[in-house]
Amino acid sequence: MRSVFAFTASAALLLGSAISGFAQEPLVTRSRGGRVVTPESAIERPEDVGVRAHTPYRVLVPSDRSRFAPGEPNGLALPAFAASAVPGPPFSGYAYETPASLGCVYHLTKSSAGCNPNVATANPTSGSKAVGIVDAFDYPTALADLNAYSTQFGLGTMTTSTFKVVFAGGTNGCNGPQPANDPGWEGEEALDIEMVHAMAPRAKIFLVEAQTNSFTDLMTAEDCASSLVAAAGGGEVTNSWGGSEFSSETSMDSHFTTTKVVYFASTGDSAGTIWPSVSPNVVAVGGTTTRRVSSGSTFGNFIREAAWEDGGGGSSAFEARPSYQSVLPSAPHRLVPDVSAVANPNTGVWVYDNNATFGCCWYVFGGTSVSSPLWAGIVNRAGHFAASSNAELTTIYGAFASASTYSADYFDISQGFCGFYDGDASAVSWDACTGVGSPKTYTGK
Repeated sequence: MRSVFAFTASAALLLGSAISGFAQEPLVTRSRGGRVVTPESAIERPEDVGVRAHTPYRVLVPSDRSRFAPGEPNGLALPAFAASAVPGPPFSGYAYETPASLGCVYHLTKSSAGCNPNVATANPTSGSKAVGIVDAFDYPTALADLNAYSTQFGLGTMTTSTFKVVFAGGTNGCNGPQPANDPGWEGEEALDIEMVHAMAPRAKIFLVEAQTNSFTDLMTAEDCASSLVAAAGGGEVTNSWGGSEFSSETSMDSHFTTTKVVYFASTGDSAGTIWPSVSPNVVAVGGTTTRRVSSGSTFGNFIREAAWEDGGGGSSAFEARPSYQSVLPSAPHRLVPDVSAVANPNTGVWVYDNNATFGCCWYVFGGTSVSSPLWAGIVNRAGHFAASSNAELTTIYGAFASASTYSADYFDISQGFCGFYDGDASAVSWDACTGVGSPKTYTGK
């Protein structure tokens, strides 16, 4: 099958064709080296607050595609990659993140010079029990796409016994009808399952699909995912979606309290806070930039991690301060993020999605939709399996008890800004841009 970079001018116009009925208004911004496109599924309107969730991801469309395939329409497609190529990135000439490069950056695998995505080959391994992924609408080619991603990067193949798609709803919450497809949410689902599998390739994955992106339907899916993960012996549930805070949000926090399950949620791709990441019952995951050399003989080599300017964070408007945050500066409400990981689309991750609307097959995704499933996979692979999110968060903030423990368990990110007017700065210890920092090894997770 011929694989191309899955964006054309016509596909970009179709970003707004989600069945939710929203206007076709994809947002496009310019970046050095390409365009960053925000899909319709990520756009929140005033009438959505407290009613519908949205997907915090963006897509980077590189500007230099024409030098690879000048005969393609608008020069947007990349050439087919060689099926016999050794595991690694699907296209040369870029330094977007792979399972091996992220494993190297976060000290999860054997070190490689520069943690360069074009050189690093050691993928994270193992994983056990289960990870639940909650999303909205149906992703009809999920298993095939996940295995195409796995083949490209040398990860283990998944089967219907290790990867299950579950339609939420019905009498028991896990027996609903097949939802309709939404191209923007499909991209989210592709990103989520591939990031979890990249970090914990031997974990069982439950992709639980809500009937719509309403919070009512998503909570039905959350309960379903929780029961499936708990029945599998425990594990994690990741939620790469959310919306602006609303006064009744605390009434839904109980959906994230199933025993033997640790919940993760993205903090969003704009200044301020979103629910459910502010819930005291989830690990709130913010975003970073993995800075890399942009030219010369060391192109692609890792420099250091910094805050991502667009990552969400700050103080909740409605959620009370939880006891595990007693080590942080005094505040009356819940502070987020707790932790963070790569999210900047300019330093994004490769994702495979045979999307009937946007096209097939390879994309570069960014946003805190990347960082939440990455963290869920890393914590799964760590193998400690906390009894609850509260227990996991107590461990995370417990690292502050010892400077040596903290430096061994986390990369303390002290570069970059975020928030309204860029008024928040990454700093030593916890900050509103990156929380306690990004993962460093599997200890303390």
